[in-house]
Amino acid sequence: MIMLKYLFFIASSLIILNAGCQPTDSNDTSLNNDSDEIIATPNIIGKYFNPITFTNPYANVPAQCYIETSNGRQNACLFCHTNGLYHLGVGNNNPQAGAIPGLNLQIDYGFDPLSTTAPYASINRWENTLYPEKLAQYVAELGIVMNDWDMQSYIRTDNWQAAFNQRLGSPKDWDSGYENAMRLLPGLNPQDLPADSDGFVRTTNTENAFFTDAKGGITGWRAINFMPYGIFTPISGSVSGIYIRLPEKFMKNQNNEFDLTTYQTNLDLLEKAIKDELGALEETTYAGMANDETLLRGAYPKGTEFAHPLHYVDMEADDINAVSQFTGTRAQRVKEVRYMYKYESYDPMGSTPGSGEGDSIYGNNEQGWVYNGTGWILSGFIENKDGILRPQTTEELTQCIGCHSGFKNTEFPNFSSGTGGTVDSTWAFPRKLPNNLGWQEMNYLGFTINSDGSVKSTIQEPNNREKGMGEFGLFLSYVVGASLYGEVPPIYENNFQNIITQTNGYSYDWPTLDTTTAQDFENTSEQRQTLLREFVERGDYLDNDGTIKSFLLYPSEDFALANAQRYRQVVATQRYKYGKDVFAQTPSNYHHYRLPDQTALKIDGTAYEFGEIITERSVQLDEPTRFDYRAGDSITLINKDLPFENGGTYFPEYVPYIADK
Repeated sequence: MIMLKYLFFIASSLIILNAGCQPTDSNDTSLNNDSDEIIATPNIIGKYFNPITFTNPYANVPAQCYIETSNGRQNACLFCHTNGLYHLGVGNNNPQAGAIPGLNLQIDYGFDPLSTTAPYASINRWENTLYPEKLAQYVAELGIVMNDWDMQSYIRTDNWQAAFNQRLGSPKDWDSGYENAMRLLPGLNPQDLPADSDGFVRTTNTENAFFTDAKGGITGWRAINFMPYGIFTPISGSVSGIYIRLPEKFMKNQNNEFDLTTYQTNLDLLEKAIKDELGALEETTYAGMANDETLLRGAYPKGTEFAHPLHYVDMEADDINAVSQFTGTRAQRVKEVRYMYKYESYDPMGSTPGSGEGDSIYGNNEQGWVYNGTGWILSGFIENKDGILRPQTTEELTQCIGCHSGFKNTEFPNFSSGTGGTVDSTWAFPRKLPNNLGWQEMNYLGFTINSDGSVKSTIQEPNNREKGMGEFGLFLSYVVGASLYGEVPPIYENNFQNIITQTNGYSYDWPTLDTTTAQDFENTSEQRQTLLREFVERGDYLDNDGTIKSFLLYPSEDFALANAQRYRQVVATQRYKYGKDVFAQTPSNYHHYRLPDQTALKIDGTAYEFGEIITERSVQLDEPTRFDYRAGDSITLINKDLPFENGGTYFPEYVPYIADK
């Protein structure tokens, strides 16, 4: 449910971004680091791509945006399409829940086309997610028997280190400076992981370190432990590590000496700026040699780096047998290694919503990066069919722009998209756990394996700072499911049937979702929402120590391996362009179960049959002169006037910040 507004098309051309490498011919042109002036600079070369040439011209619109909302009983949209950060004036200029007249993506499926002649944006092109059986058929046509895969061995086989070993140059440089496939792989050597207890990644290799403290060489990278929700979780089949690094001057004291205390201070100041906790510190500067850098509320300094390895889930990763060097159910094998580099000094609040937007993607297929339009270079490396990491294509990386972007005033309009839920294009750091809990390896709320083999979280559920309730409880109350698809996996269903019963004081026994008729679906959807809100209100989703019940966060080993096997079908076929989320069957929220007076329509105006998979949504075709011609005009059935206590799910002011304790 992301609306796109495009101003004009820029013809394909070359621009060279300054990578701090060897000078090139003076006829080369580039975007200046601090302005839009074209100057002669070296050596990261990209070009503009017209998204219309992509298999999916709207790769920036995630598959989740096409789901139904159980007749308005579910609202996963709020976690992306919100006004909260914009109204706080911190790090986001892309409000999407009514703050801009005519744009409310919690209410409308407002898919906007690239132009009046471009393909429709309201068509769901994420075939792997929509039709998992088709993906399985593609695998079979390759002569692959999926049951022959040993998924446990596969996820325990490292593929990150081999990719890093191909990265030439110094890992202290954001750009290696050498023209090979791993040029922009982040300079984080997995050999140096896991981070130490203070979150700092140290190394015994002096070439990887900026300086040395009593514990070892400081690489500059520091791990972030953040509150997960609904995208990358053990239940979903993908888990993350997140690491941040600031430029060298942030590591030096006022005497121009490397100093860990100064670096810690600057990272803590940045955390306050991103999480809107500056208070009286606002408009002061960073410490040490970075005292020429002003603390900007909701903005990172130029040169900030994020490394994001995305791992398979291994439920034995944290046990004593050391099947993985990583924590938090992170398997040894990565699905992707993602990277963000803040290329320009840019304050998101310096631009107004919708300003400076273009309609072509700037990037490089061979080097595996795109420019997000708001100051960041996004790079990514993903498994080839043999499980070896390769650079992602521009189309594959456009999926990243969909979530990590916004708007920027510029004389070179670049494709941008983004959501209302990021701070300076980022998701994880704003959700960092408080104090030292948040300066450590990502562990999914302290995942641990007990001596009897049972699993448990050890970190209490954090509260949402603005809402004043548990962040995960808030998620359950609005999404009524395990992820942004709103699905309820078997482990949830089984536990709910045992816990949520009239005998235990609930209004009803937990019902199976009944899709016999539209009224049956409406009734059971309403009951499930009511019961899950009772489940949260009573605190039954928490253990006595305030931690989230394990079944809500962590899958069984069999379930995790089944998730991994389904995803490996995408790897084997290299069909990333058709979606990375693969379910055992089409999720229920892609089916049409609406009541007769709420029937959804197709583009041609015909109605969906009951139970039919929704593959497209209606668009406005009646008035070609109107601004929304060929744009989506269907509604989600989320009622902005229905109070929460009466079953309402509208929440236009969601803010992702959690409370310090």
